[in-house]
Order: sequence, then structure tokens, then C-alpha cells
Amino acid sequence: MSRMVQYPACAHVLANEFSSLKPSALRQVDGLPPERLIMDKQSIELPGAAKYGPYSAGVQSEGMFWLSGQIAVEFEDVKTQTKGALDKIDSLLEAANLTRENICFAQILLAEINDFAAMNEVYGAWIDSVNIKPARAAFAAAALPAGALVEIVVQGTR
Repeated sequence: MSRMVQYPACAHVLANEFSSLKPSALRQVDGLPPERLIMDKQSIELPGAAKYGPYSAGVQSEGMFWLSGQIAVEFEDVKTQTKGALDKIDSLLEAANLTRENICFAQILLAEINDFAAMNEVYGAWIDSVNIKPARAAFAAAALPAGALVEIVVQGTR
């Protein structure tokens, strides 16, 4: 079992505990002792896409990916915002050479839980063609960025 050590960059692990990983999966970080390594990661970005803070639109590492929450405040109702967020997810997946089939988990945040049925209708049509549907959680949040009605987060594997 790995032991996590606290450093400001991200989770670092002891090298000798991960000797089975490919050498390219780990790298040395400047300023850390040689026995401390970090997993390599790459960002997934869409040039010119709006962001609401200092974060990557997505990150991939060692066969896994995580997309930040996608919102579509340029649209007015929950159905069109859901479709807009899902379109952005499609674009990010494409940028990383992934598809909806790669998604393992979706998390959907709603400004109003009463909008669940409307969101679910759009999401259901979007995910319908996927062979194994991702696991999912959907819940209301007290407030979403930029006044969004829905925010969608996905993660998965290659």
C-alpha cells in the first residue's frame, strides 16, 4: 500500500513502492529528494474556451482522465445549458482522442433539483448510444459558477 506525503505540488509517492509502473509514468520533480516521484500528467484544453478560474479544462495521466465541470451559461434554460455543457464535454473528449465510451463516472450539479427531469431527458439522449453507461451522481448545489443552472463533471479511462 502506498504512503502519501504532503508537498504543495500534488500527491507524491515513494518511488520504491511503485516499481511495477512503467518508467515513463513517473518523473522526478525539481526540489524533491530523488526517491520522491510524481505521476506524469497532461492537460486537456480547448484554445479560446472560457474559464472561470485557474484550472485545467481536463487532465489525463496513466490511462485516466478528469474533466473539470462544464457549464453553458450562454443558454437560458436547463435543457439548453445541459446540451451546451455536454457539447463542451464532447469537444474536450475529442481533443484528448477520447469518446463517450471512455467515461466511467459523471457528476451533475443542478441549481434546482426540480430541474432533474429536464436535465435527465437531455443527458439520457446524449448517453443513449454508449454501450456501458457511466455511473452517475446528480444533486442540487447551493450555487453554481456564473449563475449556471447545471454543471457536469466526467472522468474515465482510455
